[in-house]
Amino acid sequence: MGIIIKSEEEIAIMRQAGRIVATVLETLKAKIKPGMTTEELDVIAAKELKKLGATPSFKGYHGYPANLCVSVNDEIVHGIPGKRVLREGDIVSLDFGAIYDGFQGDAAITVGVGQISQEAKRLIETTEGALRAGIGAGRPGGRLGDISAAIQQYAESRGYSIVREYTGHGIGREMHEDPQIPNFGTPGQGPLLRRGMALALEPMVNVGDWHTRVADNHWTVLTVDGSLSAHFEHTVAVTDGKLEVLTAL
Repeated sequence: MGIIIKSEEEIAIMRQAGRIVATVLETLKAKIKPGMTTEELDVIAAKELKKLGATPSFKGYHGYPANLCVSVNDEIVHGIPGKRVLREGDIVSLDFGAIYDGFQGDAAITVGVGQISQEAKRLIETTEGALRAGIGAGRPGGRLGDISAAIQQYAESRGYSIVREYTGHGIGREMHEDPQIPNFGTPGQGPLLRRGMALALEPMVNVGDWHTRVADNHWTVLTVDGSLSAHFEHTVAVTDGKLEVLTAL
């Protein structure tokens, strides 16, 4: 069932890992602009991470070649930074993980490049709202399905589709631990939420159909129909009465 945080010392370390991730993502959000390459974003992330005294979760993970995942427009997750130049109106999902003192933090945001369309703005707002809905639905003694159902209901009620082939996950000393956390489900179903569990919740929401495909690089996941996609993620801990967000400043 993944890690159970057993001490105040461990939760303090995970909070610090989470703050590091949040700090790097805020830096990237402030610096992103038209004309940058996605590789430039990865360089910024690496420099910031080094200053903060942590190491990357992603680089080398199953052979992944970068510190950061940068997914643009119809790319859902796992976009590899490279020579692609960002343009006015693009939306960019930035997924980042850090290891601090043996514990992991993992989070994602989607941001606009310059002025973006109203459709793109609404998609981003909906995806972030779905994450907040999932966090608000979790509590000790509840079920994982409560979180999954809240995420699904929020996104679908606004006319969007939830990606079903990729999920959130447990997190702790390893980036991916049990349980898997689908972004769709039924309230009252699934594993029991227990105090001390650490989870990475990450809705991926599409304007069009929920089906996905994998690019020729064997990493980047895209929408089948070419529609826009957004991705938000927080690492949270199950505490007394609620979920505590660890990847927020």
